[in-house]
Amino acid sequence: MPEETMDVEAQIDALNTALRLQHRSALQYTLTAGSMFGFEYQSLAGSLGAFAVAEIEDARRLVEKIAALGGEPTDEIAPPRFVKDPHEAVAWLIESEAEILQKLQDAIEPTGREAASEAVEHRLEHMIMRKQEQVDVLLRAVKT
Repeated sequence: MPEETMDVEAQIDALNTALRLQHRSALQYTLTAGSMFGFEYQSLAGSLGAFAVAEIEDARRLVEKIAALGGEPTDEIAPPRFVKDPHEAVAWLIESEAEILQKLQDAIEPTGREAASEAVEHRLEHMIMRKQEQVDVLLRAVKT
């Protein structure tokens, strides 16, 4: 059935949209982790540094999938933002991560139901789960 197969062109487009934001995530976590001052932020800064590494790994996975599907991975990067105030920086991380979480969710739609499609869907779901866990850490950090 045609509706059960992957729409490869739409899949590549959706993955590239997410990749553009994924590149930003890696940079944003790096900027924030490296610029937080104060004893109270050092533990969070360490976590943010680890998140940056996970973001790069997921960016690589997106690139691999785009290439495997015959597409060209984007080298565009959504603009990162340096925010000096730690509370505002974390708020920006939460906001920007919400955007990419939605784009990763949107990328599931064109996957279809074949084996290769299911693999893409499950990879995206794992990325969403990991990123949501990071956002949960950020949300707990800003609650007083």
